[in-house]
Formats: sequence, C-alpha cells, structure tokens
Amino acid sequence: MFSGIVETIGLITQIHLQDGCKHFSISPDILFDDIIIGDSIAVNGVCLTVTHFTDTYFNVTAVPETLRLTNLNDLQVNDVVNLERSLKMGDRIGGHHVQGHVDGCGQMIEMHYDDSAALLVKFSIPRKLSRYIIEKGYITIDGMSITVIDTDLDWFTVTFIPHTQAVTNIQHYAVGKSVNLEVDIMGKYIEKMLGAYAHANTN
Repeated sequence: MFSGIVETIGLITQIHLQDGCKHFSISPDILFDDIIIGDSIAVNGVCLTVTHFTDTYFNVTAVPETLRLTNLNDLQVNDVVNLERSLKMGDRIGGHHVQGHVDGCGQMIEMHYDDSAALLVKFSIPRKLSRYIIEKGYITIDGMSITVIDTDLDWFTVTFIPHTQAVTNIQHYAVGKSVNLEVDIMGKYIEKMLGAYAHANTN
C-alpha cells in the first residue's frame, strides 16, 4: 500500500530482458537506506519487488502482464521514474490509499500553465475507467495522488503545483506521453457491492 506522495525520482541505469521479463536497475536521487530484498517500491505507480540493492541502486522486475498494462515497457536507460516506498503502519497518508495496481494507461493530450506556475494537463483515459473518475476525486498518475478537476467519457484534467513539478518526473512530460493510471479503489468496491446487492434483490 502507498499514499501517492512521491518520495524521490530515480534514473533507469540498466534494463535487462530475460524470458519475457524486464529487469530494471534504478538509482534514486535520495538514497533509500532502509530497503531490504522483498520490499515493495512503487515505480511510476507500479508496485514492484526489490530483488537486489547496493548503496547506489536497486533492482526490480516487471513481468509480461505488468509490461502489457503499464508504461514500464516504454522505459529506456536514462529515463526518470517516480519512486515511493510502501507505507509503514502509523505513517501519515498525504494523498490517498494507492495499491500500486495500475488499471490502464492514458496519454497527455494538452498542457499549459494556468495563469500561474501551476501546470494544467489534460489526459486521455480508457472509457472503461471513466465511470470511476469524478470531479474533485482522486486519481493516481505515475504514482502521484492528484485531484481531478474535470472529466468526461474519454479525458480528465488535473493541475500540478510547482512543487510537484520540481520533485517528480513531470519535468520530463510532453504531449503524447503515456502515463500509468490507477483509479480510486473505493469506487470499484462500491460498484461491486451495489451490483451484488441488486442481483440478490432480483432473485
């Protein structure tokens, strides 16, 4: 479980393909001095397991299903990714409950500064996810917990404040970029429960 508050960015230093899996070596800007093998780290919002680490980098592996559903398959050496360690019991949750289970990818459609240093961005979304995205609700974009401004059947908009722009991979965003999306898990649970309730009442 994560909070969607990016701790630091990391540089992809190596990518190794083996048996359909991609093994990534990542060097974080702020070193993680407490990780162990088996820890979970969100990489662009994808929950991955640490398989090896040193004082300067750690390794994670993405399986074919993860590569198919996320933007990790697009990563190249020297790309920058958002990083967050999993939450500890009792930690503050500055964003919202994020699983690290990406629901799909969207693409950046438009970006411009909103009469200030705030960056207003429009993203496309798979239509199957649109029902879970509401105005002023949460969405996770590349591991960042962000508030939705406006939404329609195939797009939504958000604003990135200057601080978020400075400490995440947003500084490398451009129109056409693919981003990982995770919708708020609460919407999916409520839909499931209401569906079961409606089905029970028809029998």
